Amino acid sequence: MSMSNRWLIPLLCLLVLLAFAASLSVGPSAISPRLALMEWWRGGDGSAAIIFAEIRLPRALLGLFIGGVLGLSGAALQGLLRNPLAEPGLIGVSASAGLGAVIAFYSGVSLIWPLALPLGGIAGAMLAVLLLYILAGSQSGMLSLILAGVAISSLAAALTSLALSLSPNPFALSEIVFWMLGSLADRSMAHVQVAAPFMALGTLALLSVGRGLDALSLGDETARSLGFSTRLIALRVIVGTALAVGAAVAVAGAIGFIGLIVPHLLRPLAGYRPGRLLPLSTLGGAALLLLADTAVRLGGPGAELKLGVATALLGAPFFLWLVLRLRNRMA
Repeated sequence: MSMSNRWLIPLLCLLVLLAFAASLSVGPSAISPRLALMEWWRGGDGSAAIIFAEIRLPRALLGLFIGGVLGLSGAALQGLLRNPLAEPGLIGVSASAGLGAVIAFYSGVSLIWPLALPLGGIAGAMLAVLLLYILAGSQSGMLSLILAGVAISSLAAALTSLALSLSPNPFALSEIVFWMLGSLADRSMAHVQVAAPFMALGTLALLSVGRGLDALSLGDETARSLGFSTRLIALRVIVGTALAVGAAVAVAGAIGFIGLIVPHLLRPLAGYRPGRLLPLSTLGGAALLLLADTAVRLGGPGAELKLGVATALLGAPFFLWLVLRLRNRMA
């Protein structure tokens, strides 16, 4: 392990811990997180313990898990496709996962079987990654990847709009629309318990391909000569991304650009090695999303800004700058 990784991983871990503590400390109710934690740990049922256990802790845990899997999946997709613009939100994975979850909402299956929601998101995400790999492939250029992602996102958005337009229940329609904007507000431990196992499985699958992605960066032939199966690597990335992103979108809606910003910022510190970038992006994504979710709660009185909107406002200019930078480099 290089010197940079020896100090970078502990530093990112510290940043995640501080961001997690900040998330637990911020909210409309003025409570002491330390006292609330002590009261909750002793089994108290006071207002501080209830606010901590039912509102702030689930939100912080989801921010930790979802930010981590978004950063990790972005780094893994960029390593597999060998394209720095690959990101779950930009290439249609989040939109397709949202479509799967909306179908579970619309059909009413999620009311009968809670696991239908994450499973619908996972199925939509897996289909999107498969389509992207078929349409763009690992040798695609920037334009091919963007066009394939736009096509998948447009199709998923059109089908989602169709489902919404056919919804007979205006209250369900309003709930789905607000959920699609992306937010961690009003989530409970039930959401954590439903989504966390799938995100954990996806994380394990994605972290297992680190050495394979390092070999792929040298070319398919070189990777095969080193004993790596390119199909197995692709399968693990596809399944891992589908499990992680699908479950994340199912409980929090579409939150974009985390998987684009974090790997790009950390890639130079990882020595431009895709395998080394995976754990760094996991920590960086968790820290960034926790900080972003804390920031939206500091916006003052009134309706809280949706987290998906906040990350889009942050990520869209970054994406445009990255596209211009890549175009100038290729010119």
